[in-house]
Amino acid sequence: MTMQNVEIPYGAYWSTPFTKWQGSLQHLHSMKFAAHVAKQELAKRSIDPTVFDSGVLGMTINQYQSFNGAPWPLYEIGAVHTPGHAVNQVCATGARGLFAAASEVMCGMANVSLLMSADRCSNGPHIFYPNPTGIGGSGQSEDQVVYNMMNDCVGGHSMMQTGENVARRFDITREELDAVTLRRYEQYQEALKDEQAFQKRFMTLPLSVPTPNFKKEACVITGDEGVFPTTAEGLAKLKPVVEGGMITFGNQTHPADGNAAMVVCHADKAQELSSDRSIKVEVLGFGQARDDLGYMPAAPIEASKRALQMADISIDQVDAIKTHNPFAVNDVALAKALDIDVMSMNNYGCSLIWGHPQGPTGLRAMIEMIEELALRGGGYGLFTGCAAGDTGMATVIRVSDR
Repeated sequence: MTMQNVEIPYGAYWSTPFTKWQGSLQHLHSMKFAAHVAKQELAKRSIDPTVFDSGVLGMTINQYQSFNGAPWPLYEIGAVHTPGHAVNQVCATGARGLFAAASEVMCGMANVSLLMSADRCSNGPHIFYPNPTGIGGSGQSEDQVVYNMMNDCVGGHSMMQTGENVARRFDITREELDAVTLRRYEQYQEALKDEQAFQKRFMTLPLSVPTPNFKKEACVITGDEGVFPTTAEGLAKLKPVVEGGMITFGNQTHPADGNAAMVVCHADKAQELSSDRSIKVEVLGFGQARDDLGYMPAAPIEASKRALQMADISIDQVDAIKTHNPFAVNDVALAKALDIDVMSMNNYGCSLIWGHPQGPTGLRAMIEMIEELALRGGGYGLFTGCAAGDTGMATVIRVSDR
């Protein structure tokens, strides 16, 4: 069955620019910063935070006192009596968070929910786990971000290796990966035209970045930070990260910082909260899947098929596709498996180019997909992305006239 009566009020969503690892947002507590941004963005849209009867926080990297999850940032924005919870599916957290919010609306637990996603890859926590039976009481420790990117808890392999595995499965060449990477960079340039007109549809630019205590301005950023100028010649010169492999530092993404948010509500409330009441944004379906151990970038393929099945549409009916593509491998494998044009997906940008702050990554991609469909005059959109643990999530959204 499809999702029913679940909508995203048009324009009731936003994203910060994404900044590079150890960049302009590295000093900010990600939950506090998400609340800081949400409070300002809700005020711009004249949305009273007391309208929310539920909230979802999508976050993957621990922050100081993040134990409470969603109730903390909800309180900070003025939704002081709004319950909520936190979700984490690593890279697929944006889609998982939307599923959580949409499910509450569909089953009647919530009428209007605020989905916030926030992460900071910079300065990831160093976690110590006590072990009373250890020698001298010593325990274990990990750098939450770096160690887990390099060491799968089951197979011990790096995320990079999963990309190489999928490249071999689908007979993907280095030339294919570099061609797709260059195309993604060119598509991102479209979002920067006319003084970043596309991005300004959902992003406040320039953005005032506060100090850690949120009392002063630390700096001003004018857009995404960490996007690397890309040319065919430059990509061709790069050596594979793994000897004999296909993946380079050019055809994979980079860790980033930032946040994004979205209002999810019952269809009866959507017009009231929309910036343009003539545009309807429906949430129609979700899919999840898990591939073989060490084949993370392939998981979005089956997840996409299941989301399309729930939405009761075929891939031929999809007008816009956005992916979380930590590796260009993801897009090439998806295109080969679904028999679609790899060069036509991810218009205006994707995580391969603007970076990957974990939780907010997929949510920003879905926001961009909604705006792309609105510019097209409507249609179906498919978002899909992989996540650690060889899993994937996908969602189908339709934009139309009321």
